[in-house]
Amino acid sequence: MIKSGKGGGNTRTGLVFEGKTDLSTFLNSQPHYRVAEHNVYFDNKKVAEVYKKHSFYKVFLTRLNIDWKQCISKQLLPDDSIFVLLNNFLFIIECKHQEVAGSVDEKLQTCDFKKKQYKKLMSVANIDVEYIYLLDDWFRDPRYKDVLDYIQSVGCDYYFEYIPLTRLGLPVPPELIED
Repeated sequence: MIKSGKGGGNTRTGLVFEGKTDLSTFLNSQPHYRVAEHNVYFDNKKVAEVYKKHSFYKVFLTRLNIDWKQCISKQLLPDDSIFVLLNNFLFIIECKHQEVAGSVDEKLQTCDFKKKQYKKLMSVANIDVEYIYLLDDWFRDPRYKDVLDYIQSVGCDYYFEYIPLTRLGLPVPPELIED
């Protein structure tokens, strides 16, 4: 695994979420995992909930009785989000793909604001928030060093091509753990 372009790894898990598919589809394809109606089960025990875009508001916030309009002035639509029951964290995952220079460059600089907005929403339910970018290899270019440093300096995070599910606090199927 390469995180923050500096190397490192978690070779023990072998379980990663790739940006080529949505989180629900990925989890459903893993041993011991099952996703049904936003609920994530590991060995038939509910461990998390997943939401994309509008379902974050229509399902998740509604279930928590949170009126987003009382907390923030405009909806933010997450590419993917996962509320992990095991650690009471909501992870907002934004997937960014780029093939030519463009507006995504500037969007990376908005993570601090967006994380603070999500924190406002979740403070009502006493749920912690993490904001993570899932970036493709385009962003390994040295011209992104300053913005990648900025992302981490404001308490957000990023990964290239995949996020280890251990980073999200999810269980790893025993058959995928290497000795």
